[in-house]
Amino acid sequence: MVEVIPIPCFEDNYAFLLVDATAGEAAVVDAPEAEPILAALEERHLRLTAVLCTHHHWDHTGGNEALAAAFPGLEIVGLGSDGPRIPGLTRPLADGEGVEVVGLRATCLHTPGHTLGAVCYHFADPGWLFTGDTLFGGGCGRLFEGTAKQMQASLARLRRLPADTAVYFAHEYTAANLRFAARVEPDNSALADRYGRVRGQRGAGAVTCPSTLVEERATNPFLRWDEPAVIEAARDHGAADTTPTEVFAAIRRWKDGT
Repeated sequence: MVEVIPIPCFEDNYAFLLVDATAGEAAVVDAPEAEPILAALEERHLRLTAVLCTHHHWDHTGGNEALAAAFPGLEIVGLGSDGPRIPGLTRPLADGEGVEVVGLRATCLHTPGHTLGAVCYHFADPGWLFTGDTLFGGGCGRLFEGTAKQMQASLARLRRLPADTAVYFAHEYTAANLRFAARVEPDNSALADRYGRVRGQRGAGAVTCPSTLVEERATNPFLRWDEPAVIEAARDHGAADTTPTEVFAAIRRWKDGT
């Protein structure tokens, strides 16, 4: 059985350790910095076999080279077209291509928007989705390289995955995201319930992931471009029409300005 262990890095990043304790092996999704990951591996007497990179930003790949030095032969996985920007890449993937780590198979989903080379990793069995900076708890990543059209299409692709999929996002932004979401949908009772629960989690020092896709569909405005209340809020903040891309873009611009 493989366990997912969030490893806090920097101020609000997560690396996710996928641990097969029986085999004494682990893989990690994103490596913002090496030290916390190495400490977790040493504490659990694990050998690291792979790093799955969601995108090239330094706060997701800064530990790649130190981990490769500590574990010769380490496989560093990422989107092939983004390869020159991912430190130490050894296994380039294409959209839809699979990779096996710690006995589980993940599919690489190209999700441009935050960056042009952003990917998510979907483990259909046991039902995990590692979203990097594409989809957050209650939010989504800023559009640093891609367009609103690309990001909305990427999020729509994720939204179609099974509702019970566990969502592991790479930053602890959930409370702030939900505060904004409540401005978009002040009458969303599911959102109010989630925000109260998240405030309790953060007050206790707990992480807020994983969420589930069904929860994100119910409370995350960036997945709710076809909900009347979100459409109305988007029109109030400059949306030219009610197409999914335009509604998403208006909400994203509003969030960027807060």
